[in-house]
Amino acid sequence: MPPRRLDQAKPFLTLGLVVAVWLVVPVAVKSFMRASFFELQAPISVSASHLRDLQEYWSLRTQSKRELIEAGRDLARVNASYALAAQENTTLHAELDRLKNLLRLPPMPAHRLEYARVVRRDFSAWWQRLVIRKGRDYGIPVGAPVVFSGGVVGRIAEVHAYTSVVELVGSPGVRLAAVIEGDDRPMSFQGGLNPAFGPAKGVIEFVPLDLFAGPTLTKRLVTSGLGGVFPAGLTLGRVIKLEPSTDGLFKTGEVELDPRLGELTEVTVLVPLAPN
Repeated sequence: MPPRRLDQAKPFLTLGLVVAVWLVVPVAVKSFMRASFFELQAPISVSASHLRDLQEYWSLRTQSKRELIEAGRDLARVNASYALAAQENTTLHAELDRLKNLLRLPPMPAHRLEYARVVRRDFSAWWQRLVIRKGRDYGIPVGAPVVFSGGVVGRIAEVHAYTSVVELVGSPGVRLAAVIEGDDRPMSFQGGLNPAFGPAKGVIEFVPLDLFAGPTLTKRLVTSGLGGVFPAGLTLGRVIKLEPSTDGLFKTGEVELDPRLGELTEVTVLVPLAPN
C-alpha cells in the first residue's frame, strides 16, 4: 500500500482496532467503565442544575413589587383550592379505609414521597430519559415509580451516588398494565418509538372489542395497580385511536402522552417503605 493511502487509512484502522478491543472486553469491565464515566460527569450536570436554580432566583428578585403582589394573590387562590382538595382527600381516604375493612382487602403497598429536581433530559427515537438530582444518598431504589401532577412520569432505571436516571413512560422499554377509566379490564401499555422533538406517544394492546376511541372521543388511560409497582388510578395518557388487531380477537390503540413530560423541572419518586 502506498504511504499516502496508508496515512489516509490510519483513522479507519485505529477505529476498527478500538471497536475490536471493545467487543472482546468483558461485560463486567464495560459496566464498571460506564458507571465510572457517569459518576465523573455527574458533578458537572448537578452544578449546572444548581446554577440554573440560582439564575431563576435572581431573575425573580428583579421583578417589581406589583408583579410580586399579583403572584402572591394567585398563589393564595391556588393554596385555597389545594386546602379544599386536601380536605376532600382526607374524607375519601377515610371512606376507602372503611370499605377495605368491610371487604377485608389486603393493604396496598405504602410509599414515601421523595421530591427531586431534573438535571438533564436525554430524548431520542429509542429512549426518553431524565436525570434527577437524588440517588443512593436518598435511598432511591431501581424500579421505583416516578410521578408528577399530571400522572406517571416513568420509573427509575439507574441509581448512582447522588443522581438517578428516570426512564420516561414514553420510552419503548416501559411496559405496564393499564385500564381505561371506567372499565376494570386490564390491557398492556408500552412506550413507542418517538421523535426527539415531537409529542410522545404510546401503544396499548389486548383492548376489548367493545371499547371505542378516536380523536373526537378520547379515553383516559390509567394504571391498573397490577404488579404492585405503580398505584392504581395514575394517568398515563389519552387513547386517541383504537383499531382491530391482526388476529381480530382484540384491539390495539395509540395513546397520547402529556406534553409536559418534555419540560418537567421537578418530579416525585414513590419510594416503597417495604421494598421487595
